[in-house]
Amino acid sequence: MARDTTDNQPIENHAQMIEWMSVGCKPKSEWRIGTEHEKFGFCMKSHAPVPYEGDRGIKAILTILQRESGWEPIEDEGNIIGLYNPTEGGAISLEPGGQFELSGAPLETVHQTCRESNQHLAQVKKIAEELGIGFLGLGGSPIWKFEETPMMPKSRYNIMKNYMPKVGSQGHDMMFRTCTIQVNLDFSDERDMVRKLQTSLKLQPMASALFANSPFTEGKPNGLLSWRSDIWRDVDNQRSGLHAFMLQDDFGFEAYAEWALDVPMYFIIRDGKYHDCTHVTFRQFMNGALKGEVDDHHANIGDWGNHLSTLFPDVRLKRFLEMRGADGGPWHGICALPAFWVGLLYDSDALDAAEALVSDWDFEMVDALRNDAPAKALNAEIGGKSLLSYAKEAIEISSKGLKARNNLNDDGLDESAFLIPLEDAVSTGKTPAEHMLEKFHGEWNGDISKVFEAYAF
Repeated sequence: MARDTTDNQPIENHAQMIEWMSVGCKPKSEWRIGTEHEKFGFCMKSHAPVPYEGDRGIKAILTILQRESGWEPIEDEGNIIGLYNPTEGGAISLEPGGQFELSGAPLETVHQTCRESNQHLAQVKKIAEELGIGFLGLGGSPIWKFEETPMMPKSRYNIMKNYMPKVGSQGHDMMFRTCTIQVNLDFSDERDMVRKLQTSLKLQPMASALFANSPFTEGKPNGLLSWRSDIWRDVDNQRSGLHAFMLQDDFGFEAYAEWALDVPMYFIIRDGKYHDCTHVTFRQFMNGALKGEVDDHHANIGDWGNHLSTLFPDVRLKRFLEMRGADGGPWHGICALPAFWVGLLYDSDALDAAEALVSDWDFEMVDALRNDAPAKALNAEIGGKSLLSYAKEAIEISSKGLKARNNLNDDGLDESAFLIPLEDAVSTGKTPAEHMLEKFHGEWNGDISKVFEAYAF
């Protein structure tokens, strides 16, 4: 989750809010790849979740990591809750249940983002193993009940935890028991942003299927392949999910801003303190709704940026686009996810082909696919055709797009090599979750503890 920021410049008109997003427009030569991945920490001996406090807790990992990396600490009311790299960009942060996240620096190639992830995992693994802690690459917590899961000392999470039950049935599961892989991508102008957002929004259920990796809940199969994707179907549908207006012909920065203005807020930050604002929308806030509740009740640019970071559509627009559909997973998934989207969206011919592939998909069709994907994954259908067949075409388009970029590593391989796990999935028709279930019912003999050996980093 994004690091909260402050910018005290007053908001005096709506144009400033639109401009905040449009600042992200940049020439193709400056497009970058920012990959984020989350993972579950667990105690090696007991397989229990890792607490924040203690000599063998999350705080201890962050403290040692800060000392060894030289990264700057991020603190909340005196508690270290993350680290950031002041020179190259990138940050380490904590999700509500202690999920450990790397928000990668903006890099030029998928090769670079994979090296970054590899270096991070190696460093964190070394520190954690000395404390008896391991990390698990899955999309959903496989055995822990909500009551067993610790809560990280981050002020915004207290606000979210209290608010979530008011607006959906699965918000706590999203916060505490899921992990994801995301990639953040750039756009050149408003038209390019719209094409990329609408194409990728239609394809998010495909990403959920290809990366389905959360078939267990509280120690047993949950009947789904991507429990995480199913959770997102009822978290807070005003601020998350699939929205029809984003697929309309007149969509753009202004339409997104108008939608965001009428979504309830989570918080504002004043003098380092978080104030619960879940009872007002940003539009109401701008119209003086917090007068008398906080000393400085006027909206500023920092408030707007933080508000946009608390919206959770399947593709999120800020000063870049965030692809949000995939489950967390092992190292090859951390590389395959950015490769998939970069191949589709960063080459002009590939974007044309991807846009054409889904040109007939309307909101109702995508919404139905989104509802089917958590259980059926690649066996879901859209427009009378299997998602598997569409996925084969999309991966082929992505591969051509990556080859056209012609970014080679030291062995002469281009970025399309990172698509191999996805090519395997469509050739077999089986997702990571289905392979995991086969092991559970076969060689694991129903012993869920085996997941901590097979899927640890």
